[in-house]
Amino acid sequence: MSENSRPLIEVRNLRKVYQVPGGEVVALDGINLTIEKGQIYGIIGMSGAGKSTLIRCMNKLDVPTDGQILINGENVLTMNGKQLLKMRRKVSMIFQQFNLLMQKTVSRNVRYPLEIAGVPKAKANARVKELLEIVGLESKADAYPAQLSGGQKQRVAIARALASDPEVLLCDEATSALDPMTTQSILALLQDINKRLGITVVLITHEMAVIRQICTRVAILDGGHIAEEGTVDDVFVHTRSAAGKRLFGIVATKQEEDQPPAEVPALRIVFDGGKENQPIIAGLIKKCQVDVNIISADIKRINGKPYGQMLIEMPEDEQSCRKIKDFLTGEGLTVKEVYPQ
Repeated sequence: MSENSRPLIEVRNLRKVYQVPGGEVVALDGINLTIEKGQIYGIIGMSGAGKSTLIRCMNKLDVPTDGQILINGENVLTMNGKQLLKMRRKVSMIFQQFNLLMQKTVSRNVRYPLEIAGVPKAKANARVKELLEIVGLESKADAYPAQLSGGQKQRVAIARALASDPEVLLCDEATSALDPMTTQSILALLQDINKRLGITVVLITHEMAVIRQICTRVAILDGGHIAEEGTVDDVFVHTRSAAGKRLFGIVATKQEEDQPPAEVPALRIVFDGGKENQPIIAGLIKKCQVDVNIISADIKRINGKPYGQMLIEMPEDEQSCRKIKDFLTGEGLTVKEVYPQ
């Protein structure tokens, strides 16, 4: 297999068992993942699913019990100290609690890995300036971590992680300690870094909104196993596993048994990611000259596209009902009649 055709990261039959008094805990059991260069790959699961263990195994901060982790075709788990150091410069990591050096300024925090690598001071200072511009903290170069907000601290941590010019950025619950607005800005920064610098991002989280906002593929981890994996669109729309249904809810499924109950005869409209920029309901009202009573709606946006379902009251007039169905199916939407149970 050529270097260009092989995946950037391969996880093969990974297993991690912790010995505890009176027995053992299986944290990971037969994990298989493939991550391509340039992806923003999300790993989601509830607390205790094994997410942090998995991402820490990827750069051997945690040593697996069995299996393989290949980065650019090289097995991380067989690397010695010098090889590991070289690998970790190319596979950087940011953490939930930032892990900054509190007695050092922002610029010294970012320069720290360059100092360890023996980069000349003038070159290191130029790189620090460049990195602080990327994360939007040029004005905070001489500030200390205690003077920064949570979002600013995470930006410093990201700049520091980029100092070694990595190929991969591992994010261990990087936004879970932040408020929603700050989370949005950090995710936008990671997305910009991915596009601008071509860095592959592997992001673990328990928050569905994080996956929806920036990830291209997702794996749902449950009890140390991969419950399902695929593109974010496909996994979100066609959630099959119990873990996925807990995280995402059952949306946009075409199975009759999954239809929500209605108190009156209704039309169920399924949005499966198309028509993202079109006001469908407004167009329906205008074109069909009918009133629309929305009974319920569960619409979420993934990568700017709508997914979910909407219940609208079915008109008593058969001709109006036919008009509505013809219009919606003509727009490429799935429409089904739902009756009170």
